[in-house]
Amino acid sequence: MTSSSLPANPFVAAGIIEDLRLFVGREDELRQIISRMEGAQPTSINIYGEKRIGKSSLLYHFFLTWEYRVQSPSRYVVIYLSLQNVQCQTENQFYQAIADELLKSATVVNNSALSQVLQVTPLDRGKFSDAVREWKKLGVLPVLCLDDFKTLFENKTEFNNGFYDNLRSLMNSNSLMLVIATNKVLDFYIDKNQLTSPFSNLFHMIKLGELKKDEVEDLLRLPASTVHNTLAVLSLDEQRLCQQLAGSHPFLLQLAGSLACEARQLGHDENWVKKRFAAEMRRLPSRWNRKNWRQLRWWVWELPVQLGKITKFAGTSVDGVSSWIIGLVIMLMLILVILGISRRNDLCYFIRKILEIKYL
Repeated sequence: MTSSSLPANPFVAAGIIEDLRLFVGREDELRQIISRMEGAQPTSINIYGEKRIGKSSLLYHFFLTWEYRVQSPSRYVVIYLSLQNVQCQTENQFYQAIADELLKSATVVNNSALSQVLQVTPLDRGKFSDAVREWKKLGVLPVLCLDDFKTLFENKTEFNNGFYDNLRSLMNSNSLMLVIATNKVLDFYIDKNQLTSPFSNLFHMIKLGELKKDEVEDLLRLPASTVHNTLAVLSLDEQRLCQQLAGSHPFLLQLAGSLACEARQLGHDENWVKKRFAAEMRRLPSRWNRKNWRQLRWWVWELPVQLGKITKFAGTSVDGVSSWIIGLVIMLMLILVILGISRRNDLCYFIRKILEIKYL
């Protein structure tokens, strides 16, 4: 990769990473996609993970680099399509949007047999399926990288069981491969929308998580880690600060790196970076808030319920709310004993009454 026109700030804290030189890591996930793509029977992929974990950037990077990764590029045509950014309110619009992208490929432009079967109006389910099967006869597999796939589930009337069953049939016959990105695993949307189609059964699931240690280091060393004969924009102290603030989360690392670059350009110190980072975190629907909520729920609900279930040893059956009330009282009395406000015997007496036995 060349260093021409490299941005002064190589960190992308908003949107998809479109510059190949600024994308680092995810090699394990990319190898999994290629392995399923080149297999005797191509296997569709569901990339899922929390918001801002890098699903879109990974999908787009695969689209940009797949030709360098496969042994026989002429066997495939790969497209990338964000379903949030195209008109896909109807099933026919979905097929047309895909056809429009496929027709832009150089392979399709130079092969009239591939292009003609897609240039049909209207391009409905049957004609799209016929076109895809014709491509199979010609030895070409369309690989559709579909971002924000969950938007289709939001229109259950148009995208129903028949729609998903048809896609599954094309996948099952090795005529089509999908690489889709969703926040949750595909089965979640199938169940939530009460679909009966076994559409998700043919997918290999890849959960996208935080970066590995070496990937974190490569990201913070941009552009030196991806472009020869270049230097890292951030100093070692700035890299350590960013990792301290962001951990191994890709988006937060991009945000911290971007702020560190900005601080240097404006002549600010690390305290400015810390304050700005904290301010940006407050603006986000923070995963940390969700984590804290889960912990709070465990202490306030789940633990008391488990303590309350002690009544089952006395042969007493109570519902969840009753268990929660009993458990909460046990927790409260235990805290009072620890603080010296109440006596241990009081706690034992209360539990003994619950269990209806003479003594613990």
